[in-house]
Parts: sequence; C-alpha cells; structure tokens
Amino acid sequence: MGSPSTYALWRRLVAKPGGKQLFSAAMCLRVPYFATVLPTVRELRPGYCSVTAPKWWGVHNHIRTFHAIAACNLAEIAMGMLAEATVPASHRWLPKGMEVSYVAKAGTGLRAIAELPEIPEFGDHGFDLPVPVRIVDSGGATVVSATITVWVTPRKSSSPPE
Repeated sequence: MGSPSTYALWRRLVAKPGGKQLFSAAMCLRVPYFATVLPTVRELRPGYCSVTAPKWWGVHNHIRTFHAIAACNLAEIAMGMLAEATVPASHRWLPKGMEVSYVAKAGTGLRAIAELPEIPEFGDHGFDLPVPVRIVDSGGATVVSATITVWVTPRKSSSPPE
C-alpha cells in the first residue's frame, strides 16, 4: 500500500534518531513550497497523517497569528502525505479542491491531522476521495477544519495493446 518511494522512506527513517526531521526535509526538497511553514511529519500510516508547524514570523498575518493560507498549506501537507501512504502504487492522485473553515485564531504552532474514516477500495475507475483535515493549536483546540478532495485514478498501463 502507498507510494513505494515516499512511504517506504518514512518507514526506513522514522525509528532512526532525527528520522522524522530528515524525512520532512526530504519532503520539502520534493515540494519546496511546503518548506514555508517549517513542517515536521510526526506520524504517517495508511489513512492517517499528523504534521506540525511552529508559529514563527514567516507564517504571521497582520495580527501576528498563524496566517490562514499558511494553515491551508499545512492541511495540504497532511493530506498529501496521507495520500502517499494510502494510495497504492497502481494508482495516482491529484488534489482537486479544498473547502476550509477558519473557526478560531491560531496564536500558537499548529498540528494538522488528516484522517480517513475508512480506506477505500482502489478499483479500475477514477473517484473523488474527500480527505478531512483538522488543524489544532497547542492546546488541542480546532482552529481550522478542511476537506481536501483528491481525484484518484489507476495508472495507465505501459504494456502494449494485444
């Protein structure tokens, strides 16, 4: 299950000292915009991802709280890593849309938790996969809730037609 490269790398690094930080740095090299929130992947498995980001001046808005779009970036990181760990190598995924509710000011560092209620069947047809993401502050209060819809399709076969 999951992308052979991303999820396998996580499994190899997670138990090593500094492994989560090394994995997170590699993720940011692959997707440089993610680095703007200084993310650290904390937990990753099929159907679940938890990512944290500190509150620092680079994510501040005009009132010195965590900027709404920076929080959306954190949500997309959690969704993307969940997708990498969940969607089998026989399929591919692409974000299609995001619905976001900003429910409270985010005055601390944040944790984004993406979690599927159940792992779907990955068949022969494309389908929308809504991924719920909850973003909480350091006290555990929800500050942002989001649903990111992912379009999942089988990879095209590279074998020639018969």
